Amino acid sequence: MDKRGSRRKRAARNERARRAAADRPQSRFRMWMRRAFIWGGALALLGALFLGLAVAFSARSMPSYYQLKATQNAQTIIVRARDGSEIVALGPSYGKWLSSNEIPQVMKDAMISVEDRRYYSHFGIDPYGLVRAVYEAVTGDERISATSTITQQLARNVFLNSNRSLDRKLREAVLAMALEARFSKEQILELYLNKVYFGGGAYGIDSASRKFFSHPATELSTAEAAIIAGLVKAPSRYSPTADVDAAVGRASVVLRLMKEQGRIPADVTVDPSTVNLKEEKGQNSVRYFTDWALPQLELLLPETYEPIEVWTTLDVGMQRAATAAIKSNTPDGAQGALVSLDRDGAVLAMIGGTDYVETSYNRATDAMRQPGSSWKLFVYLAALEAGYKPDDRVVDTPVTIEGWTPRNSNGRNVGEIDLRTAFAYSINTVAAQLGNEVGFGTVASMARRFGITTEISTYPSMVLGSNEVRLLDMTRAFAAISDKGHSVEPYGIIKVTTGEGRVLYEHERRRQSQLVPDYVAAGITDLLQTAVNTGTGRAAQIGRPTAGKTGTTSSNKDGYFVGFSSGVTTGVWMGRDDNSRVGGLQGGTAPARAFAAYMRYAVKNRPVEEFDTDLQLPEWQLEPDDEYMLGDPDDYYFIDEQGNLIEPGRPTDERGDPFGEGPVRPEDGQRPRQPPALPQRGADGGPQAIGDDFLDEATGADRDRRARPAPQQTPIPPRR
Repeated sequence: MDKRGSRRKRAARNERARRAAADRPQSRFRMWMRRAFIWGGALALLGALFLGLAVAFSARSMPSYYQLKATQNAQTIIVRARDGSEIVALGPSYGKWLSSNEIPQVMKDAMISVEDRRYYSHFGIDPYGLVRAVYEAVTGDERISATSTITQQLARNVFLNSNRSLDRKLREAVLAMALEARFSKEQILELYLNKVYFGGGAYGIDSASRKFFSHPATELSTAEAAIIAGLVKAPSRYSPTADVDAAVGRASVVLRLMKEQGRIPADVTVDPSTVNLKEEKGQNSVRYFTDWALPQLELLLPETYEPIEVWTTLDVGMQRAATAAIKSNTPDGAQGALVSLDRDGAVLAMIGGTDYVETSYNRATDAMRQPGSSWKLFVYLAALEAGYKPDDRVVDTPVTIEGWTPRNSNGRNVGEIDLRTAFAYSINTVAAQLGNEVGFGTVASMARRFGITTEISTYPSMVLGSNEVRLLDMTRAFAAISDKGHSVEPYGIIKVTTGEGRVLYEHERRRQSQLVPDYVAAGITDLLQTAVNTGTGRAAQIGRPTAGKTGTTSSNKDGYFVGFSSGVTTGVWMGRDDNSRVGGLQGGTAPARAFAAYMRYAVKNRPVEEFDTDLQLPEWQLEPDDEYMLGDPDDYYFIDEQGNLIEPGRPTDERGDPFGEGPVRPEDGQRPRQPPALPQRGADGGPQAIGDDFLDEATGADRDRRARPAPQQTPIPPRR
């Protein structure tokens, strides 16, 4: 009995121990859950307390409603031409302040529908929208999404900047809740609609209504309100003066949201495309220039909101002449662009299209189009640097390079001609042979050297201008030739001052580098002058020395002319935006005529300058041909009459053997001395026509500073 009792007690103890062991993990989990709940609740309570204190402090220190009404945060910019005259005033334009009961209800409904559908139900931040934004930030593009409420947008516009950062979003949320605590919903909406930016310098709905529809905001229709509400997301993209279709499309989205949210009846039809927009006759081609130049202020100036005056390089008279030249010469249905540079790189005139109001796209600085034969500038520069001279004889004959067979525009070949004539008449087969001889990589390197910033492919047809470039870059390259081979950096801002005259920035000309030797610059100028005098660019003649090059792409899709005279370099492009054919368009027709029309005005007050085309060749080009081919003992390895390889500068005995070593001949069973390895290829993978040492000596440039490919072959012998 005692034994059975003992066994039962032991079994009961074991069972209790087993149950305790089984319950231990569950008890431990419950214990950690309780701790997490307690600590989480404490932290949440502490965070809520901190947030409440931050909101209360912000609300208490926030300006009054009337102070906020009087505060307008925006910068006025006066843009001046090179003579100091005002060419355009940019910056804020404020209409009449409208109280809440003066603002049309349809305007309020449109804005709330598209920007903050839960405006009347949240407390400054939208928890649903915030959760969605954080989710997208974690799973998407790693940024806080643009899901700000109207109150948050007002806080940002009044108190903060537009940087997309977590810190800014947190401060924005605190200030939004402070605004909600301080002001009513109607007051916040009134502040917002009178302060928000709608593009084109218009702040507030009244300014926007007057700018786009020529009437005050109190008269806004439903369609007009939808257009204005749609601008907030991207004022420049959806501006009805820049892109009517984009503005109408965005307004249609706003109207759809208004119907979905019950703010306008579902059966009501509103067509925003029928809205009458204000004609902006005051806008002109100057805006192409200001759109290019003014964004540079962000890099040139410290952050400032005070009014500033920007003194630019633009010449008002030249800008008018450029506008007239492009409008009167551009074929119907096509677009035209023009850039004109002074010898120091100052932009004198810039036309980005035939009508800025119709399209603000700047084809002079942004469009990438094929330059056609104007690209041959770089082919012939490489050839001249390699040893060719304008009088050298070349052969216009059918040629095939790596399966590519170029043809001349007239379909004929004329045989042997000089280099000058081949360039003047833009003979494709000769350019192809030259490019193949000096190396396509060398041509690409030359283009890079002269400021071409777009991608350059080195397949054979590149010599005829198949790479896409910007007109500004091509004009810059020709300007460097005009300045005898010195680098040119385009710029548009001379100085920036405050309204009181204090200088905030002043342009300093960068140190120039010589891109090619003087004789190369003189040689290419000779060729460019001949192209205008007797070649394809005859329509560009202006009654004084002028140099330039035409360019026409296949099927007449692009017409190019770039040239210079009296220190002014001008590039002209014409074509269609959709890259379709333009009947009769050639670089030597409309673009050359526009160039001439503009340049006659541009240089009328400048002295006539004759071009320096006198070739002062280096000694290595002046040597007799036999010495050049065999080499000068002081400069090259060469082969003597017995077939020996002689090192440079080494004395030889009467037998022609180097002193101290005896003969070095293949028949003695010894390997002849080998010349040093040919230099390596450059960054483009192609050979360079001449050596860095010679080029550095000729130009005075430092090798590391030049950033150009090393030579792969010895200089090409000059042609008789």
